[in-house]
Amino acid sequence: MGQGNMTFGYKLAEGKLQFDEPKATVVKQIFADYLAGKSTRRIAKQLAERGCLNGNNKPSWSHGSVGKVLDNVNYLGNEFYPQLIERECFEQVQKLRKERRVQLGKGIQSNRTNHQDPFGGLLRCGQCGEDYRKYKERSRRKAKKSVWKCKRYLIKDRVCCRCGFLTDDQIEKAFVAVANRILTRMQILDRKPVKAPVPYNREFHRLNQRIQELEAEGRYSSPELPALLFQRAQACYQTAQIDDTDYQTGKLKQAFSDRQVLEAFDRELFRATVKRATVYTGRRLVFEWLNGLTMGTGY
Repeated sequence: MGQGNMTFGYKLAEGKLQFDEPKATVVKQIFADYLAGKSTRRIAKQLAERGCLNGNNKPSWSHGSVGKVLDNVNYLGNEFYPQLIERECFEQVQKLRKERRVQLGKGIQSNRTNHQDPFGGLLRCGQCGEDYRKYKERSRRKAKKSVWKCKRYLIKDRVCCRCGFLTDDQIEKAFVAVANRILTRMQILDRKPVKAPVPYNREFHRLNQRIQELEAEGRYSSPELPALLFQRAQACYQTAQIDDTDYQTGKLKQAFSDRQVLEAFDRELFRATVKRATVYTGRRLVFEWLNGLTMGTGY
């Protein structure tokens, strides 16, 4: 498994994820420097000057790569990753990053598309699974009406998906409706989302069967065994599902706390809480929150 497939600061050894000590030290230093008031650009520059290796084992850093380290929830520890950063430190960093983004006029958006439209990249078709895109409706008037459509609606002038169209106003009203259900009953956020079943991992089971055969034969010193253990760990990691439900639920509660019932669409709250929204036929829009919980409404 290459470093690009796992979180920076860890390595795979003896069949499990462990700290990559030199890089784990870099991670801790990044968090400490940020809390000390250094910008991500300054941190990146100093890391490069010191020759610290990044995830690709090159002494090259950017403010974006530093930001990815600061935002990575795996450092809090979970089923697969040992904890590297204390929760209090991690949360302080997230609070500080949000404050700095607001000061720089970036709000909570992370790219230009999000600056331009709060729904860009978050709408998905419930019929075919494709993304929704914003289109300008043809009109003789100077002002054209914009609507969201599945990108497979028309392919070579043929209608390929008949899932519904939406306007910004319809999406905004639907979000206000589901958000107000939470604001009037915050305990809704404590509901456990339905988790998708773990897919069958054919390669893992093949390797595991061979390992069991060697162990049953008492061939613990076989040179084949270490390689199989490593390959099995790789196969397991490929389909591993990181469970950060409790952490994301905490973020949702923080975002909704101390807010009054919405009378209008709140762009900041939408981007801070919604993971995606799925459009279904029959005038239904289902919002998935950051913790995996889903809530639907008509539009």
